[in-house]
Amino acid sequence: MGTLDMIAKKRDKRALTGDEINDFVRGYTRGDIPDYLAAAFLMAVFINGMTERETVALTLAMADSGKQLALMQDVVDKHSTGGVGDKTTLVVAPVVAACGQPVGKMSGRGLGFSGGTVDKLESIPGYRTDLSIQEFSQQLREIGLVLTGQSVELAPADGKLYALRDATGTVESLPLIAASIMSKKIAAGAGGIVLDVKWGLGAFMQTLEDARSLARLMQRIADGVGRRSAVLLSDMNQPLGCAVGNALELKEAIGLLTSTGKIDAGFREHCLTVSAHMLALGNHAADVKTGYRMAQDALQSGAAWEHFRRVVARQGGDLAVIDDPSLLPNARWVETIPAPHSGYLRAVNARIVGETAVRLGAGRAKKGDPIDHAVGIIVHHKVGDQVAKGDPLATIHANDETKLQVARQSVLEAHAWSDTPVEPLPLFY
Repeated sequence: MGTLDMIAKKRDKRALTGDEINDFVRGYTRGDIPDYLAAAFLMAVFINGMTERETVALTLAMADSGKQLALMQDVVDKHSTGGVGDKTTLVVAPVVAACGQPVGKMSGRGLGFSGGTVDKLESIPGYRTDLSIQEFSQQLREIGLVLTGQSVELAPADGKLYALRDATGTVESLPLIAASIMSKKIAAGAGGIVLDVKWGLGAFMQTLEDARSLARLMQRIADGVGRRSAVLLSDMNQPLGCAVGNALELKEAIGLLTSTGKIDAGFREHCLTVSAHMLALGNHAADVKTGYRMAQDALQSGAAWEHFRRVVARQGGDLAVIDDPSLLPNARWVETIPAPHSGYLRAVNARIVGETAVRLGAGRAKKGDPIDHAVGIIVHHKVGDQVAKGDPLATIHANDETKLQVARQSVLEAHAWSDTPVEPLPLFY
């Protein structure tokens, strides 16, 4: 079947065969199928969806489009579907590695309001995020921890299709999201995968129902290819932690790893919970409760911090900068916005905060845009907090005075108020 016939078939809501999907993925990866035809295919999928069988076939075809690491049953990976202020990998990976569980993590860059782990790590001068497959495997064997960017050798079809999805308004499609995430995880070879699926104002999944559907779909894909998996449904209606912005989030993660400065209780709990599930899934803990205690010990003893320092040194990063985070990139203007009145916080809109950080320069409006590692926002309160007029509400870090002025108003708009007490938002559902 030709590409046009395949697009028409999907347009007419008919299911594609595995061979048809394989032919499309191979052809597009080789460059035989032009972008305009691939865009039509993506839009047909976005509108009409895919069956579970089609989604599994697409996932496997994308995973097979490049090299694959040999299956490593003792290695556990994690993936977050993205959100505002989500810097958990920076803490979770060294915590789990400190407990004896190897962690090989290939992360992505931020796009739109959702930040990326690679951008945060690149706040560290010299830190390499472009390890080859050979370097990845060797480092994982030798020190049990890798934090790098996605290799272009793994699932190259995903890289091409993701860029096209971003340009054609087809990012928020359950089967396309599931195939994108799981193809990379399958190609990266981990035997176990913990999936942190976020929903809310600052996530791609806007409803809890959609998040559950995505979670179930990804878990069935994992089951189908013999990978162990665990899924968490987490909140992204407000930022995770306090910091939003690359160097600012790295500083917050270092603060938790070193038990210094103000530590956001929700961020700490989130990291410990994800770590506990990774340890249980990798059979390094008898159960999640035991894994939680192990993760606590790794944080409190300093073992997790030492593992973070080890991976930074191994990948070329400047240890002096993480040992003294004041040496990380700093913004020219730092301004704290006071609360305009007293009351209880009813909402801290994660989408508005994330988009404001992007406008300051912390993120990308489109793939390939440069970013400013120094800029961002510190959010001082959470939903349910009682705040007095004049208390610090948020602190803006900016390198452009005009952008700073715009951010002042946006930050205020992100906060909604109540005269009566408000229940805090849950971390997990």
